[in-house]
Amino acid sequence: YIAVLQLRKQNTPKEKGMPTILCFVGPPGVGKTSIGKSIAEALGKKFVKISLGGIRDEAEIRGHRRTYVGALPGRIITGMKQAGSMNPVFMLDEVDKIGADYKGDPSAALLEALDPEQNSGFEDHYLDAPFDLSQVLFITTANTLDTIPPALRDRLEIIEYTGYTESEKFHIAKDHLLPRVLTANGLSAEMVHLDDTTITMLIQRYTREAGVRSLERTLSKVLRKVGKTRVESQQKEKEKQKETTILPKDVPALLGPEKFDPSLKEASDIIGQATGLAWTSVGGDVLFIEVALTPGKGQVKLTGKLGDVMKESAQAAYTYVKSHAAELGIDEKKLAKTDIHIHIPEGAVPKDGPSAGITLVTAITSAFTGAPVQRDVAMTGEVTLRGRVLRIGGLKEKSIAAHRAGVTTVLIPKENERDLVDLPKEVTQHIKFMPIEHVSEALQTALVKKAKKTKK
Repeated sequence: YIAVLQLRKQNTPKEKGMPTILCFVGPPGVGKTSIGKSIAEALGKKFVKISLGGIRDEAEIRGHRRTYVGALPGRIITGMKQAGSMNPVFMLDEVDKIGADYKGDPSAALLEALDPEQNSGFEDHYLDAPFDLSQVLFITTANTLDTIPPALRDRLEIIEYTGYTESEKFHIAKDHLLPRVLTANGLSAEMVHLDDTTITMLIQRYTREAGVRSLERTLSKVLRKVGKTRVESQQKEKEKQKETTILPKDVPALLGPEKFDPSLKEASDIIGQATGLAWTSVGGDVLFIEVALTPGKGQVKLTGKLGDVMKESAQAAYTYVKSHAAELGIDEKKLAKTDIHIHIPEGAVPKDGPSAGITLVTAITSAFTGAPVQRDVAMTGEVTLRGRVLRIGGLKEKSIAAHRAGVTTVLIPKENERDLVDLPKEVTQHIKFMPIEHVSEALQTALVKKAKKTKK
Protein backbone atom coordinates (compact mmCIF):
# COMPACT_ATOMS: atom_id res chain seq x y z
CA TYR A 1 0.00 0.00 0.00
CA ILE A 2 2.81 2.40 0.92
CA ALA A 3 4.74 1.30 -2.19
CA VAL A 4 1.73 2.27 -4.35
CA LEU A 5 1.66 5.72 -2.69
CA GLN A 6 5.37 6.16 -3.52
CA LEU A 7 4.85 5.12 -7.16
CA ARG A 8 1.90 7.48 -7.56
CA LYS A 9 3.96 10.33 -6.11
CA GLN A 10 6.71 9.65 -8.70
CA ASN A 11 4.65 8.81 -11.79
CA THR A 12 1.23 10.48 -11.37
CA PRO A 13 1.72 13.43 -8.98
CA LYS A 14 -1.41 15.22 -10.24
CA GLU A 15 -3.66 12.23 -9.55
CA LYS A 16 -5.81 12.90 -6.48
CA GLY A 17 -7.44 10.46 -4.09
CA MET A 18 -6.11 7.51 -2.13
CA PRO A 19 -6.35 4.03 -3.71
CA THR A 20 -8.44 2.67 -0.82
CA ILE A 21 -9.15 3.07 2.93
CA LEU A 22 -7.42 0.61 5.29
CA CYS A 23 -9.17 -1.15 8.17
CA PHE A 24 -7.12 -3.04 10.79
CA VAL A 25 -9.23 -5.73 12.49
CA GLY A 26 -7.97 -7.77 15.43
CA PRO A 27 -8.21 -8.44 19.16
CA PRO A 28 -7.13 -5.76 21.68
CA GLY A 29 -3.42 -5.28 22.34
CA VAL A 30 -1.99 -6.64 19.05
CA GLY A 31 -0.59 -3.26 17.94
CA LYS A 32 -3.13 -1.81 15.48
CA THR A 33 -2.68 1.80 16.65
CA SER A 34 1.11 1.35 16.88
CA ILE A 35 1.24 0.33 13.21
CA GLY A 36 -0.75 3.49 12.29
CA LYS A 37 1.86 5.63 14.08
CA SER A 38 4.68 3.72 12.36
CA ILE A 39 3.09 4.31 8.92
CA ALA A 40 2.92 8.07 9.62
CA GLU A 41 6.56 8.04 10.74
CA ALA A 42 7.68 6.06 7.68
CA LEU A 43 5.87 8.41 5.28
CA GLY A 44 7.00 11.54 7.14
CA LYS A 45 3.40 12.68 7.66
CA LYS A 46 1.55 14.11 10.66
CA PHE A 47 -0.44 11.57 12.70
CA VAL A 48 -3.93 12.30 14.05
CA LYS A 49 -6.10 9.87 16.01
CA ILE A 50 -9.72 10.22 17.03
CA SER A 51 -11.68 7.58 18.95
CA LEU A 52 -15.17 6.84 17.66
CA GLY A 53 -16.11 4.50 20.54
CA GLY A 54 -19.48 5.47 22.02
CA ILE A 55 -20.28 8.31 19.57
CA ARG A 56 -24.05 8.40 19.03
CA ASP A 57 -24.60 11.82 17.46
CA GLU A 58 -24.18 12.32 13.72
CA ALA A 59 -23.10 15.94 14.35
CA GLU A 60 -19.92 14.62 16.04
CA ILE A 61 -18.73 13.58 12.57
CA ARG A 62 -20.29 16.23 10.31
CA GLY A 63 -20.47 19.18 12.74
CA HIS A 64 -23.45 21.35 13.78
CA ARG A 65 -25.09 24.00 11.64
CA ARG A 66 -23.98 27.45 12.75
CA THR A 67 -27.54 28.43 13.70
CA TYR A 68 -27.23 26.34 16.91
CA VAL A 69 -25.86 27.73 20.16
CA GLY A 70 -22.47 26.16 20.90
CA ALA A 71 -22.09 24.89 17.30
CA LEU A 72 -18.75 23.21 16.55
CA PRO A 73 -17.13 21.58 13.51
CA GLY A 74 -17.11 17.75 13.40
CA ARG A 75 -14.34 15.46 14.61
CA ILE A 76 -12.82 15.06 11.13
CA ILE A 77 -12.40 18.81 10.49
CA THR A 78 -11.11 19.27 14.08
CA GLY A 79 -8.55 16.50 13.46
CA MET A 80 -7.41 18.18 10.22
CA LYS A 81 -7.00 21.44 12.16
CA GLN A 82 -4.85 19.64 14.78
CA ALA A 83 -2.68 18.10 12.04
CA GLY A 84 -2.15 21.47 10.34
CA SER A 85 -1.70 19.56 7.08
CA MET A 86 -3.86 18.45 4.14
CA ASN A 87 -2.27 14.98 3.91
CA PRO A 88 -1.94 13.51 7.43
CA VAL A 89 -2.32 9.88 8.45
CA PHE A 90 -5.76 10.00 10.09
CA MET A 91 -6.65 7.11 12.40
CA LEU A 92 -10.32 6.48 13.22
CA ASP A 93 -10.11 4.20 16.26
CA GLU A 94 -12.83 1.72 17.34
CA VAL A 95 -15.01 2.13 14.24
CA ASP A 96 -16.97 -0.98 15.34
CA LYS A 97 -18.17 0.69 18.57
CA ILE A 98 -20.20 3.55 17.03
CA GLY A 99 -23.74 3.76 18.43
CA ALA A 100 -26.90 5.20 16.87
CA ASP A 101 -29.85 7.06 18.41
CA TYR A 102 -32.61 9.55 17.51
CA LYS A 103 -29.97 12.16 16.58
CA GLY A 104 -28.84 10.09 13.59
CA ASP A 105 -26.37 7.35 12.73
CA PRO A 106 -22.71 8.51 12.88
CA SER A 107 -21.54 5.50 10.81
CA ALA A 108 -23.71 6.77 7.91
CA ALA A 109 -22.00 10.17 8.20
CA LEU A 110 -18.63 8.42 7.77
CA LEU A 111 -19.63 6.93 4.40
CA GLU A 112 -18.78 10.08 2.45
CA ALA A 113 -15.48 10.73 4.28
CA LEU A 114 -14.32 7.12 3.80
CA ASP A 115 -15.15 6.82 0.10
CA PRO A 116 -12.11 7.66 -2.09
CA GLU A 117 -14.47 8.58 -4.94
CA GLN A 118 -16.43 11.17 -2.92
CA ASN A 119 -14.24 12.59 -0.18
CA SER A 120 -12.66 15.33 -2.32
CA GLY A 121 -15.81 17.34 -1.57
CA PHE A 122 -16.62 16.40 2.05
CA GLU A 123 -19.20 18.83 3.46
CA ASP A 124 -19.06 19.68 7.15
CA HIS A 125 -22.25 21.41 8.33
CA TYR A 126 -20.27 23.99 10.30
CA LEU A 127 -18.00 24.97 7.40
CA ASP A 128 -20.88 24.77 4.89
CA ALA A 129 -18.37 24.42 2.04
CA PRO A 130 -16.69 21.42 0.38
CA PHE A 131 -13.46 20.34 2.09
CA ASP A 132 -10.88 18.21 0.24
CA LEU A 133 -10.04 14.98 2.14
CA SER A 134 -8.68 13.16 -0.93
CA GLN A 135 -5.02 13.40 0.20
CA VAL A 136 -5.70 12.10 3.72
CA LEU A 137 -4.54 8.55 4.46
CA PHE A 138 -7.45 7.20 6.54
CA ILE A 139 -6.83 4.11 8.68
CA THR A 140 -9.71 2.64 10.70
CA THR A 141 -9.36 0.05 13.50
CA ALA A 142 -11.87 -2.42 14.90
CA ASN A 143 -11.96 -5.47 17.17
CA THR A 144 -14.69 -7.20 15.16
CA LEU A 145 -16.37 -6.74 11.77
CA ASP A 146 -19.80 -7.92 12.94
CA THR A 147 -20.99 -4.52 14.19
CA ILE A 148 -19.67 -2.45 11.24
CA PRO A 149 -22.60 -1.62 8.89
CA PRO A 150 -22.32 -3.38 5.47
CA ALA A 151 -22.25 -0.08 3.51
CA LEU A 152 -19.27 1.14 5.56
CA ARG A 153 -17.47 -2.22 5.45
CA ASP A 154 -17.77 -2.19 1.64
CA ARG A 155 -15.55 0.92 1.50
CA LEU A 156 -12.76 -0.58 3.61
CA GLU A 157 -9.71 -2.66 2.67
CA ILE A 158 -9.67 -5.12 5.59
CA ILE A 159 -6.34 -6.32 7.04
CA GLU A 160 -6.77 -8.92 9.77
CA TYR A 161 -4.44 -9.07 12.79
CA THR A 162 -4.30 -12.39 14.59
CA GLY A 163 -3.07 -12.97 18.14
CA TYR A 164 0.59 -13.70 18.87
CA THR A 165 2.12 -17.14 19.42
CA GLU A 166 4.00 -17.82 22.67
CA SER A 167 7.40 -17.45 21.00
CA GLU A 168 6.33 -14.14 19.38
CA LYS A 169 5.17 -12.88 22.79
CA PHE A 170 8.48 -13.98 24.32
CA HIS A 171 10.55 -11.97 21.80
CA ILE A 172 8.24 -8.92 22.05
CA ALA A 173 8.55 -9.04 25.86
CA LYS A 174 12.33 -9.47 25.83
CA ASP A 175 13.21 -6.98 23.07
CA HIS A 176 10.55 -4.27 23.48
CA LEU A 177 8.39 -4.47 26.61
CA LEU A 178 11.11 -5.21 29.17
CA PRO A 179 13.36 -2.21 28.31
CA ARG A 180 10.27 0.07 28.31
CA VAL A 181 8.94 -1.25 31.62
CA LEU A 182 12.39 -1.05 33.26
CA THR A 183 12.64 2.64 32.33
CA ALA A 184 9.05 3.33 33.45
CA ASN A 185 9.82 1.85 36.90
CA GLY A 186 13.12 3.70 37.44
CA LEU A 187 15.28 0.61 36.95
CA SER A 188 17.92 -0.42 34.42
CA ALA A 189 19.11 -3.69 32.83
CA GLU A 190 22.19 -3.59 35.14
CA MET A 191 19.96 -3.63 38.23
CA VAL A 192 17.45 -6.36 37.33
CA HIS A 193 17.77 -9.48 35.17
CA LEU A 194 14.70 -11.52 34.18
CA ASP A 195 15.61 -15.08 33.23
CA ASP A 196 14.18 -16.33 29.88
CA THR A 197 12.29 -19.12 31.68
CA THR A 198 10.73 -16.48 33.97
CA ILE A 199 9.35 -14.52 30.97
CA THR A 200 7.97 -17.78 29.50
CA MET A 201 6.33 -18.59 32.84
CA LEU A 202 4.68 -15.14 32.98
CA ILE A 203 3.29 -15.68 29.45
CA GLN A 204 1.96 -19.19 30.14
CA ARG A 205 0.80 -19.04 33.76
CA TYR A 206 -0.09 -15.40 34.51
CA THR A 207 -1.56 -14.05 31.24
CA ARG A 208 -3.99 -15.38 28.65
CA GLU A 209 -4.65 -12.92 25.84
CA ALA A 210 -4.18 -12.39 22.11
CA GLY A 211 -2.13 -9.19 22.50
CA VAL A 212 0.55 -8.16 25.00
CA ARG A 213 -1.08 -5.47 27.19
CA SER A 214 -1.67 -7.76 30.15
CA LEU A 215 1.87 -9.14 29.79
CA GLU A 216 3.25 -5.58 29.99
CA ARG A 217 1.20 -4.92 33.16
CA THR A 218 2.44 -8.21 34.71
CA LEU A 219 6.09 -7.35 33.96
CA SER A 220 5.51 -3.91 35.48
CA LYS A 221 4.04 -5.48 38.62
CA VAL A 222 7.09 -7.74 39.05
CA LEU A 223 9.54 -4.86 38.59
CA ARG A 224 7.63 -2.55 40.99
CA LYS A 225 7.99 -5.12 43.76
CA VAL A 226 11.69 -5.62 42.95
CA GLY A 227 12.12 -1.83 43.01
CA LYS A 228 10.47 -1.61 46.44
CA THR A 229 12.79 -4.33 47.82
CA ARG A 230 15.86 -2.54 46.46
CA VAL A 231 14.83 0.82 47.99
CA GLU A 232 14.22 -0.81 51.40
CA SER A 233 17.58 -2.62 51.38
CA GLN A 234 19.38 0.54 50.16
CA GLN A 235 18.12 2.43 53.23
CA LYS A 236 19.35 -0.33 55.53
CA GLU A 237 22.72 -1.15 53.95
CA LYS A 238 23.58 2.25 52.38
CA GLU A 239 25.88 0.67 49.80
CA LYS A 240 25.66 -0.20 46.09
CA GLN A 241 23.59 -3.28 45.45
CA LYS A 242 24.26 -6.23 43.18
CA GLU A 243 22.05 -7.16 40.21
CA THR A 244 18.74 -8.80 41.18
CA THR A 245 18.01 -11.96 39.16
CA ILE A 246 14.40 -13.16 39.02
CA LEU A 247 13.99 -16.92 38.50
CA PRO A 248 10.70 -18.86 38.00
CA LYS A 249 10.73 -19.99 41.67
CA ASP A 250 10.65 -16.30 42.76
CA VAL A 251 7.53 -15.41 40.73
CA PRO A 252 4.81 -16.85 43.05
CA ALA A 253 6.19 -14.74 45.93
CA LEU A 254 5.91 -11.59 43.75
CA LEU A 255 2.61 -12.26 41.94
CA GLY A 256 0.84 -14.84 44.07
CA PRO A 257 -0.29 -18.30 42.87
CA GLU A 258 -0.47 -19.07 39.14
CA LYS A 259 -3.64 -17.78 37.48
CA PHE A 260 -3.84 -20.12 34.47
CA ASP A 261 -3.11 -23.80 34.00
CA PRO A 262 -1.79 -24.81 30.61
CA SER A 263 -4.41 -26.91 28.74
CA LEU A 264 -2.65 -30.24 28.33
CA LYS A 265 -3.71 -33.39 26.50
CA GLU A 266 -5.08 -36.22 28.62
CA ALA A 267 -2.69 -38.63 30.35
CA SER A 268 -4.34 -41.70 28.71
CA ASP A 269 -6.80 -42.65 25.95
CA ILE A 270 -10.36 -42.34 27.31
CA ILE A 271 -13.62 -43.89 26.09
CA GLY A 272 -16.28 -41.26 25.30
CA GLN A 273 -13.99 -38.21 25.43
CA ALA A 274 -12.57 -36.43 22.38
CA THR A 275 -10.32 -33.37 22.08
CA GLY A 276 -11.71 -30.45 20.08
CA LEU A 277 -10.29 -27.03 19.29
CA ALA A 278 -12.03 -23.72 19.93
CA TRP A 279 -11.50 -20.14 18.83
CA THR A 280 -11.90 -17.33 21.40
CA SER A 281 -11.32 -13.58 21.24
CA VAL A 282 -8.06 -14.06 23.17
CA GLY A 283 -6.69 -16.85 20.96
CA GLY A 284 -7.36 -20.56 20.59
CA ASP A 285 -8.10 -23.15 23.25
CA VAL A 286 -8.44 -26.90 23.66
CA LEU A 287 -11.96 -28.20 24.25
CA PHE A 288 -12.66 -31.60 25.84
CA ILE A 289 -16.03 -33.13 24.92
CA GLU A 290 -17.35 -35.83 27.26
CA VAL A 291 -20.15 -38.31 26.52
CA ALA A 292 -21.77 -40.57 29.15
CA LEU A 293 -24.42 -43.25 28.50
CA THR A 294 -27.23 -44.16 30.91
CA PRO A 295 -30.21 -46.52 30.61
CA GLY A 296 -33.25 -44.65 29.22
CA LYS A 297 -35.26 -43.96 26.06
CA GLY A 298 -32.73 -42.52 23.61
CA GLN A 299 -32.90 -38.91 24.82
CA VAL A 300 -30.06 -36.39 24.50
CA LYS A 301 -29.01 -34.07 27.33
CA LEU A 302 -26.58 -31.18 26.68
CA THR A 303 -24.72 -29.27 29.41
CA GLY A 304 -21.81 -26.80 29.58
CA LYS A 305 -23.41 -23.42 28.73
CA LEU A 306 -23.76 -24.10 25.00
CA GLY A 307 -25.13 -21.69 22.40
CA ASP A 308 -27.97 -22.60 20.01
CA VAL A 309 -25.63 -23.38 17.09
CA MET A 310 -23.58 -25.79 19.20
CA LYS A 311 -26.72 -27.53 20.51
CA GLU A 312 -27.91 -28.04 16.92
CA SER A 313 -24.45 -29.34 16.01
CA ALA A 314 -24.71 -31.94 18.81
CA GLN A 315 -28.17 -33.02 17.58
CA ALA A 316 -26.81 -33.38 14.02
CA ALA A 317 -23.85 -35.43 15.31
CA TYR A 318 -26.15 -37.79 17.25
CA THR A 319 -28.46 -38.19 14.24
CA TYR A 320 -25.47 -39.11 12.04
CA VAL A 321 -24.37 -41.79 14.55
CA LYS A 322 -27.95 -43.21 14.77
CA SER A 323 -28.41 -43.32 11.00
CA HIS A 324 -25.03 -45.04 10.46
CA ALA A 325 -25.18 -47.34 13.49
CA ALA A 326 -24.70 -50.55 11.46
CA GLU A 327 -21.58 -49.23 9.69
CA LEU A 328 -20.10 -48.03 12.99
CA GLY A 329 -20.71 -51.39 14.70
CA ILE A 330 -23.31 -50.06 17.19
CA ASP A 331 -26.30 -52.18 18.27
CA GLU A 332 -29.50 -50.32 17.26
CA LYS A 333 -31.41 -51.79 20.23
CA LYS A 334 -28.77 -50.30 22.56
CA LEU A 335 -29.29 -46.89 20.90
CA ALA A 336 -33.04 -47.03 21.54
CA LYS A 337 -32.61 -47.98 25.22
CA THR A 338 -29.78 -45.52 26.09
CA ASP A 339 -29.90 -41.87 27.13
CA ILE A 340 -26.90 -39.84 26.09
CA HIS A 341 -25.42 -36.96 28.10
CA ILE A 342 -22.99 -34.62 26.30
CA HIS A 343 -21.00 -32.30 28.56
CA ILE A 344 -18.33 -29.73 27.67
CA PRO A 345 -16.27 -28.83 30.77
CA GLU A 346 -15.61 -25.33 32.11
CA GLY A 347 -19.37 -25.05 32.39
CA ALA A 348 -19.36 -21.34 33.26
CA VAL A 349 -17.69 -20.37 29.95
CA PRO A 350 -20.15 -19.72 27.07
CA LYS A 351 -19.44 -21.86 23.99
CA ASP A 352 -20.96 -21.65 20.52
CA GLY A 353 -20.31 -22.42 16.87
CA PRO A 354 -20.58 -25.48 14.62
CA SER A 355 -16.88 -26.43 14.44
CA ALA A 356 -17.12 -29.06 17.20
CA GLY A 357 -19.33 -31.31 15.01
CA ILE A 358 -16.57 -33.79 14.14
CA THR A 359 -15.43 -33.96 17.79
CA LEU A 360 -19.00 -34.69 18.94
CA VAL A 361 -19.42 -37.54 16.42
CA THR A 362 -16.09 -39.06 17.54
CA ALA A 363 -16.96 -38.84 21.26
CA ILE A 364 -20.47 -40.33 20.76
CA THR A 365 -19.13 -43.18 18.57
CA SER A 366 -16.41 -43.91 21.14
CA ALA A 367 -18.97 -44.09 23.96
CA PHE A 368 -21.20 -46.57 22.07
CA THR A 369 -18.45 -48.77 20.60
CA GLY A 370 -16.16 -48.77 23.65
CA ALA A 371 -13.15 -47.79 21.51
CA PRO A 372 -11.02 -45.12 23.29
CA VAL A 373 -10.10 -41.88 21.51
CA GLN A 374 -6.38 -41.30 20.96
CA ARG A 375 -5.26 -38.63 23.43
CA ASP A 376 -2.76 -36.94 21.08
CA VAL A 377 -5.32 -36.40 18.27
CA ALA A 378 -7.35 -33.15 18.21
CA MET A 379 -9.97 -32.23 15.61
CA THR A 380 -12.09 -29.39 14.27
CA GLY A 381 -14.76 -29.23 11.57
CA GLU A 382 -18.50 -28.81 11.04
CA VAL A 383 -20.40 -32.01 10.22
CA THR A 384 -23.52 -32.42 8.05
CA LEU A 385 -26.15 -35.15 8.44
CA ARG A 386 -24.50 -36.97 5.50
CA GLY A 387 -21.15 -36.95 7.34
CA ARG A 388 -19.39 -34.33 5.19
CA VAL A 389 -16.83 -32.19 7.03
CA LEU A 390 -17.21 -28.45 6.26
CA ARG A 391 -14.76 -25.54 6.43
CA ILE A 392 -14.16 -23.67 9.73
CA GLY A 393 -12.51 -20.39 10.76
CA GLY A 394 -9.71 -19.49 13.18
CA LEU A 395 -7.38 -22.34 12.14
CA LYS A 396 -4.21 -20.45 13.12
CA GLU A 397 -5.38 -19.80 16.71
CA LYS A 398 -6.72 -23.36 17.07
CA SER A 399 -3.50 -24.97 15.82
CA ILE A 400 -1.39 -22.82 18.19
CA ALA A 401 -3.60 -24.05 21.08
CA ALA A 402 -3.11 -27.67 19.93
CA HIS A 403 0.67 -27.18 19.82
CA ARG A 404 0.63 -25.66 23.32
CA ALA A 405 -1.34 -28.67 24.63
CA GLY A 406 1.16 -31.19 23.22
CA VAL A 407 -1.11 -32.63 20.50
CA THR A 408 0.73 -34.37 17.64
CA THR A 409 -2.08 -34.85 15.05
CA VAL A 410 -4.84 -32.41 14.10
CA LEU A 411 -7.75 -33.38 11.83
CA ILE A 412 -8.98 -30.44 9.74
CA PRO A 413 -11.56 -30.07 6.95
CA LYS A 414 -10.17 -30.63 3.42
CA GLU A 415 -11.35 -27.12 2.48
CA ASN A 416 -9.07 -25.64 5.19
CA GLU A 417 -5.93 -27.19 3.65
CA ARG A 418 -5.25 -23.88 1.84
CA ASP A 419 -5.00 -22.09 5.25
CA LEU A 420 -1.97 -24.15 6.35
CA VAL A 421 0.37 -21.64 4.66
CA ASP A 422 -0.58 -19.05 7.34
CA LEU A 423 0.53 -21.23 10.27
CA PRO A 424 3.79 -20.55 12.15
CA LYS A 425 6.70 -22.92 11.35
CA GLU A 426 7.04 -23.97 15.00
CA VAL A 427 3.49 -25.38 14.79
CA THR A 428 3.79 -27.16 11.42
CA GLN A 429 7.10 -28.77 12.48
CA HIS A 430 5.57 -30.48 15.52
CA ILE A 431 2.00 -31.21 14.38
CA LYS A 432 0.81 -33.47 11.55
CA PHE A 433 -2.28 -31.94 9.88
CA MET A 434 -4.67 -34.42 8.24
CA PRO A 435 -7.23 -32.89 5.84
CA ILE A 436 -10.43 -34.98 5.77
CA GLU A 437 -13.65 -34.81 3.74
CA HIS A 438 -15.83 -37.31 5.63
CA VAL A 439 -16.39 -38.28 9.28
CA SER A 440 -15.43 -41.90 8.56
CA GLU A 441 -11.81 -40.77 7.92
CA ALA A 442 -11.76 -39.02 11.32
CA LEU A 443 -13.06 -42.11 13.13
CA GLN A 444 -10.43 -44.35 11.49
CA THR A 445 -7.64 -42.05 12.71
CA ALA A 446 -8.95 -40.95 16.12
CA LEU A 447 -10.36 -44.19 17.58
CA VAL A 448 -8.01 -46.79 19.02
CA LYS A 449 -8.61 -49.98 17.06
CA LYS A 450 -9.43 -53.01 19.19
CA ALA A 451 -7.14 -55.98 18.82
CA LYS A 452 -8.99 -58.90 17.19
CA LYS A 453 -9.21 -62.09 19.30
CA THR A 454 -7.30 -64.94 17.60
CA LYS A 455 -8.79 -68.41 17.58
CA LYS A 456 -6.74 -71.06 19.42
